[in-house]
This record gives sequence, C-alpha cells and structure tokens, in this order.
Amino acid sequence: MVRQTVKNHFAKLAADPQNQKLKEGLFDLISNVILFEVAKSGGHEFHFRFAMADTLSFKSLEATTQAKLKELYVDYFFRRQDDFWMQEALQKLPALKRVTNMLICGEDLGLVPPCVPEVMRDLGLLSLEIQRMPKAMGLAFSRPADAPYLSVVTPGTHDMSTIRGWWEEDPVFTQKFYNQELKLPGTAPAHCEAAINQAIVLQHLASPAMWSVFQLQDLLGMDGSLRRKDFAAERINVPANPKNYWRYRMHLTLEKLLEAEAFNTEVGGHIRQNKR
Repeated sequence: MVRQTVKNHFAKLAADPQNQKLKEGLFDLISNVILFEVAKSGGHEFHFRFAMADTLSFKSLEATTQAKLKELYVDYFFRRQDDFWMQEALQKLPALKRVTNMLICGEDLGLVPPCVPEVMRDLGLLSLEIQRMPKAMGLAFSRPADAPYLSVVTPGTHDMSTIRGWWEEDPVFTQKFYNQELKLPGTAPAHCEAAINQAIVLQHLASPAMWSVFQLQDLLGMDGSLRRKDFAAERINVPANPKNYWRYRMHLTLEKLLEAEAFNTEVGGHIRQNKR
C-alpha cells in the first residue's frame, strides 16, 4: 500500500535523476524492516520479512541480537512450516498428476523446504539439475554424471545466461570449472570456444538422468561457424531487467540449419551414442 502511494506520487513528477533518487530512497526506507506485525494481533504477533539480513535495520543490531534473530528466522522459514508445506503438496500434486499424462518436473532450486526432495521422490516427480546451481552444500558445481535417473539435467534455463554467456561472467569461477570439472590444465580461455561448449553439452548428454534438455543456443554454440557472434544476444530473459524478456530470435532460418550437414550429423551421432 505504502509503496504504491509513493509510486503513484512520483508518476506525476518529472522523471529526472533527482526524483528517481528520492523514489528509490523512499522504497529503501519502506523495505527496511525486519518483522511485520500480524493484523489484529495487538502488537503481540509478528512474522519475518524475507532476506532480513540484507536490511540496514538488521545490520545495525549488535552481534548477539543478530544471532538470535537469525536462529528464529531459520526456524520460521525452514522448520516450523515444513509439515504444512508437505501436507499442501501431498494434497495438490497428486491431483495435478491425475489430470495429465505428461511427466512433471519440479523446479527444486534455491531455497526449498526440506520436505521437497522427499515429496518429489514419493510422487515420482523429476528434479531439475543445473550444473552451476548445485544443491549440495559446499559444492561449486553439480555434476551431470551424478544426477539421479528421475531428473532433468540442463546447462541453464531461459532465466539464465547461455553457456557462452556464463563463461565470461566470472573468470575466477570459470577457471575453477575449467580445471576441476573439465579436467583441463593451465589457464582457461577468456572466451568459450566451440570445443569447451561441446564438452559441457556432452557431459549432460552422458548423464544418467532421464532427460537432458538444452537451449538451442547451447547446441549451436558447439559450432564456431553456426553460432551467433554476439553471445550476449543469445540470452532469452534477464529476470531482474523488465526490459529484457523473451527477445531471443534464432539468427538462422530452419532451411540454413538443415543445410548444416556436418553439424547435424555430429549432434545426431552424440545423441545416438548416449542413447538419447
């Protein structure tokens, strides 16, 4: 409500740097809270806001108070409500399965309740395994070779950069991947060469996962003559940028792609070799 009031106010003003700065500053103040009061509780019941630790209010507290709040925060989001989410899932997901003959894949990434793996396993739902988003603590990367059969492995989704784009985002991370996951010595190349792109695709094709799914851009990235020159133009969506969404268009016609016999033969051979 308050955010909308601020938004409506500045919508009537000139869109100059000063007003933009004031608007963003007010938004920061509005969101700078740790707890929300439960309606009609008389100030006796509260619940945490998500990402509490990122607020200036939290950072200004002494270490002891921060530690106690963190403990309560973890209990609130990741323990206390787990049974509730499990019961909700066991009520709704079987109904979803009954109305379709399609395989269902759950986007079990990021912060998920502890009950999620158990529920998905019991209901036979496929998990989503992304190499640069490992689920196990302490790992920099997940390995397609370790993916369970009931899963979908993919180098990235529509909300993420392609293999080529990811390669240039963090050179330190890329170097670690180059030595640790590709088992290649020396310094990683600054740009994702076709051979590196292919090696990553082949890791996924060889996975024991039921499905291995790729963005078209990642397949074309295996061929230096077919892939787009500007890797940044290959990304489909940037969630944080409302002006960058679903604008990717293949730079080749289907006729041109059909004429790429060497590429098609090679991809087909890899698919057959891995029994996909």
